[in-house]
Formats: sequence, structure tokens, C-alpha cells
Amino acid sequence: MRALALVDGEHYPAVVRDAIAELPHDVVAAHLVGGTEKLRGDADYGVPVAPDLETALAEYIPGVVVDLSDEPVLGPRQRFRLASRVLAHGIPYEGADFRLEPPAFEPFPLPSIGVIGTGKRVGKTAVTGYVARLLSRDRDLIVVAMGRGGPEEPECIEVRPTVESLLELSRAGRHAASDHLETAALAGVVTIGCRRCGGGLAGATTTSNVPAGIELALERSPDLVIFDGSGAAIPPVETRKRVLVVNADCEPEQATGYLNAYRILISDLVVLTMADETDRQVALAEAIREVKPEITVVATELRPRPVASVAGKRVAFFTTAAEAAHERLADHLRAEHGADVVCVSGNLARREELAHDLQTANAEVYLVEIKAAAIDVVAEVAAERGIEVVFAENEVVPLPGEHDLDAELRALVETSREEPVKT
Repeated sequence: MRALALVDGEHYPAVVRDAIAELPHDVVAAHLVGGTEKLRGDADYGVPVAPDLETALAEYIPGVVVDLSDEPVLGPRQRFRLASRVLAHGIPYEGADFRLEPPAFEPFPLPSIGVIGTGKRVGKTAVTGYVARLLSRDRDLIVVAMGRGGPEEPECIEVRPTVESLLELSRAGRHAASDHLETAALAGVVTIGCRRCGGGLAGATTTSNVPAGIELALERSPDLVIFDGSGAAIPPVETRKRVLVVNADCEPEQATGYLNAYRILISDLVVLTMADETDRQVALAEAIREVKPEITVVATELRPRPVASVAGKRVAFFTTAAEAAHERLADHLRAEHGADVVCVSGNLARREELAHDLQTANAEVYLVEIKAAAIDVVAEVAAERGIEVVFAENEVVPLPGEHDLDAELRALVETSREEPVKT
């Protein structure tokens, strides 16, 4: 296999030259990543030395990049950043005791957008739903969603799920708050549900039935397909564009470190969710643009919107939002939707605490996000007590002074239509 060797000046060139000769690859070039301690003028590594990584990858077209460098030239942070750049070219990156493989993406012939995240509970499915509602206004659109609790065989949801239909699924032993059911219920678009297990550092899955879901989508020949990721896992399909969702509360070092830099590099737009009007997301956006200077970053907040009127009613709101946001969310529901919010519970993913919250909630309406235990716990308790359940979707609202998110998303669709299919 053709290989590019990464070398540093902290090793004597003769040592590196012998190491290159021992590699089980055809090393066609080297790139000096730094260090000068043991260099005396131009070093001879027995192969051409490329001036920078991008030039080396373009000119020599390696099938693998082999890292022969070490501390102090490349520490963990710098090495992961370099690995991200290599993986973004679809090339494996290996060293003395590791090998990182780029996720494998299947070609897809239709205009498509992937919505991916840096982790769980970043608001990715809320963004997917928002994108679906926006773009389905003037085009035939399908969402293919991949989740940890998805169906054994991909299923196509053509009728908007209701509380009653989701309770039926839950009572039959299904995860009735799976992402595809949430999107179908809240966005009202045709949604294909898939499942996956396992997640690699770069977002590959151990197993998934998304390829079968792709076939279902192709049978319908839509104008656009949105692929919804799962946590930090990326759908195994070569979408023409990608939107990366990052929690604005995330430390810049985490959002851009490890192989999250790879996720930034393969994306075309970054949406920061749960942002507020402070300098925190400014620093985060700057860190993201250090990885990919040309990318647009939009800081947003998520605002709950009941899908049915809750005006004048005593409302208990069940969410996965952090406690720090609860009062702000309650104020929004009071001001914009006329709800008499009696409590906010952020324990949808913590069943014992959720059960306690349900015992103490003196409400006539349970307003609930379709997450975690929303159906098998909250909706079940509501059915027992005769309490109305109203679903809450999330509006994704840019902060003042930010880019126009709707315009950015529509622009992605237009460029997606113009791009050739990747093979």
C-alpha cells in the first residue's frame, strides 16, 4: 500500500530512514511535522519530503498515513487534530500502537443532508425536526433516522404518531420514544426508522440497518433525504451536505478535540444549541473555525412549542434540558403560550427521579418531549390519571446577530442539488 510517513526532527534522520525501510508499506513520501533538535540542514529520509500535509495527500495519493513522530512534537491534542485531517480525506491513520479508520459511507444518488452531533443530548433530533419542517414546505422530503432503540427492520412511518399509537407500541415492548417516531410525530413528514449499536471515535457504528433504510428511501424517489445521526454516531451514507450540532455549553477543547475535529471537517454548517447571550459561545465558535475557517457557525437556543394549545392550563413540563434552563423554559411557555407552568422536570432520562416528579406534579396537562421515558412512564401515568398529554417540539432560534439559519439551510439544499454523487 502506498503510504505517507509523518516524521519529526527529534529523531535522527538515519533512524527514521531505517524505520521507513522496515514498514510493511510502499512509502512514497514523508512530511516533517516539526522539531529541529537532531536535524543538520536538509534531512535525507530516502523519499521526497512534502512541504505540507494537504500537498502530500493530493500529490502522492497514499492509501495510509503512518505516524513515525512522537512527543514533544506531536502531543495527544495535536495528533488527534492531524488524524482528523487525514480521516477527513478518507485515509486511515496509524502509528506504533494504533490504527484509526475513517468511517465507511455508502454512495447515495439523491440530494441529501446529514444531521450529526458531537454526543447525546445536544439537541440533534430537535435540529433534524426543525430542518424537516422548514424544508418540507416546498419539497417532497423523507427523514431516515438512526437510533439506539430503533426497529429490528427499518420501518416507514407515513401517518403522524399520536399519544395513543405510541402507547400501543410501548405496551408491545417497543421503544416508543425512538428518534424516528419523535420526528414523524413532530415534523409530520415521512420518516424511516433504523437502528444501530456501538459508536467509534470517528462516528462509525459497530452495526446498523441503515443500508436497508436507504433502499426504502430510494423506492420513494423524494426530492430530498435527511439522515439523522445518533449521539456521536454518523449515518453510514455519503450525504452531500452535513450539519453538525454542538451543545454551546461544551468546552471548546472537547468540541474540537479528539476526533470531533473530524466531525467539523466533514460538515458544512455548525449549529450551536442551548446557547445564551454571553461570550461563551463566541469562544466556542472561534475554536470551531480554527479547525475549519470557512465553516458557518450559528448560535441558537431551543424554545419548546406545544403542538396543541395549553393556554390557561396548569402544565407540568417534562424535558431532558438541564436544570439551569428550567426557569427560562417555564417563562417562555408562560409568555408565548399562556401556560400556567406549575413545575418543570428535567428527569425524562432518570426514571426514579421522574417517578417522584410525577407524584408531586399537580397539573391538568403533561407537556412532554418525546424522549427517553416520555411514553412508557409519563404518558402511561397520564392515561391512568386521565390527564391530557401534549407533545412539545423545539424551535431552533438563532441568537440576535447570528446568521439566518433558515437561509443557511436552504443554501445547503441548493448546493446539495448541484453536487455530483460521490462514489
